[in-house]
Amino acid sequence: MQTPIKNLLPGATLGVLGGGQLGRMFVHCAQRMGYQTAVLDPDPQSPAGLVSHHHIVTNYSDPQGLRELIHLCDAVTTEFENVPALALEELAAHLPVNPSAFAVSIAQDRIREKKHFTDCNVPVAPYGVITNQHELDTIADALIPGILKTARLGYDGKGQIRVKNISELKPAWLELRGELVDGHFMPCVLEKLMPLEFECSIVLARNALGHIVHLPPQRNIHREGILALTQVHAGSLPSALVPQIIEFASTVASQLEYVGVLCVEFFVLKNSNNEFSLVVNEIAPRPHNSGHYSVEACDVSQFELQVRCLANLPLTQPRQLCPALMLNLLGDLWLDPNSGPGQNVWREPNWPAILALPGVHLNLYGKKEPRRLRKMGHITLTGRDTDSIYETLNQITEILSLPVFARP
Repeated sequence: MQTPIKNLLPGATLGVLGGGQLGRMFVHCAQRMGYQTAVLDPDPQSPAGLVSHHHIVTNYSDPQGLRELIHLCDAVTTEFENVPALALEELAAHLPVNPSAFAVSIAQDRIREKKHFTDCNVPVAPYGVITNQHELDTIADALIPGILKTARLGYDGKGQIRVKNISELKPAWLELRGELVDGHFMPCVLEKLMPLEFECSIVLARNALGHIVHLPPQRNIHREGILALTQVHAGSLPSALVPQIIEFASTVASQLEYVGVLCVEFFVLKNSNNEFSLVVNEIAPRPHNSGHYSVEACDVSQFELQVRCLANLPLTQPRQLCPALMLNLLGDLWLDPNSGPGQNVWREPNWPAILALPGVHLNLYGKKEPRRLRKMGHITLTGRDTDSIYETLNQITEILSLPVFARP
């Protein structure tokens, strides 16, 4: 049972399950708006826990930790989708929680997620479900080449294997399905590999009355399965796609009766007539990496939208104030390129050279240990025009020894 949502004014305490960078940015925003904050995360050094008024260091399903969160908070949200839905249900019996356990459970399961998209009449890539040997043997050949993904717990390119031909399917399934647990293997989804032109996403917010606002749709470039660059400026997306992206994402949120901040990711295809079309990829029931630029480039950020939804405050349509880019900073950048074979010598990137450039907004997440492919921070670039932000981006990629990014 969901506790009714009421207006929570500054001075109330807002809680968040999860202590990563998304929780940290939510906490910073909530504190700026005058709220107290509480974080529940098992890591005593979690980025969000280190900056929050309260940090409950327990697992997400720990009864005592949940009771303490209920005692401290007036409402609770989450910063990642793999929080146990049962924990959200327990919290929702005592205080307002958004997004709901039901919505999060849909996002946690690719099979249920794809069924929801289909029920919403939002196009998806052809796919098949594999839970046992029979389904493996009878999977449609038309889905090959494809990408085999675990139905649960995959993120940032993890939990998926590209399958080029039918002979590669069984080894991939044996690798991803894991060990038998309670008589069941991990279900998998085989998605047909589509002729992808590029990827895009949109971050929206929906309140309990069904009012929806959204950030501008954004174009995304991924490397090694992880978001590398988000582009949000005139010409970053074909103009004909923008109303479709907004319509599809709004339908997905409304049919879920979603409350909170939601990111909807899309693949963009192009046919032989150079016409673009969309297929939905997945949803994230929280703020999203691709929406980080909104903190510096919009009058209402994705984190303020999250606070407003949780506190049941009015939603206003965000306005983008200037062209923007968002560059992810992965742990690889901390590795000294002069390290010898088999050595990992870490050093700080050349921040003074980067901060000497115009329109640079450096955001580091407070993570103590850099690791390869670990998200350590991001840089938002803003400027008076698109040419100027790409000129700065090219200077940053040279300083950090990153490959050059293509401009739309």
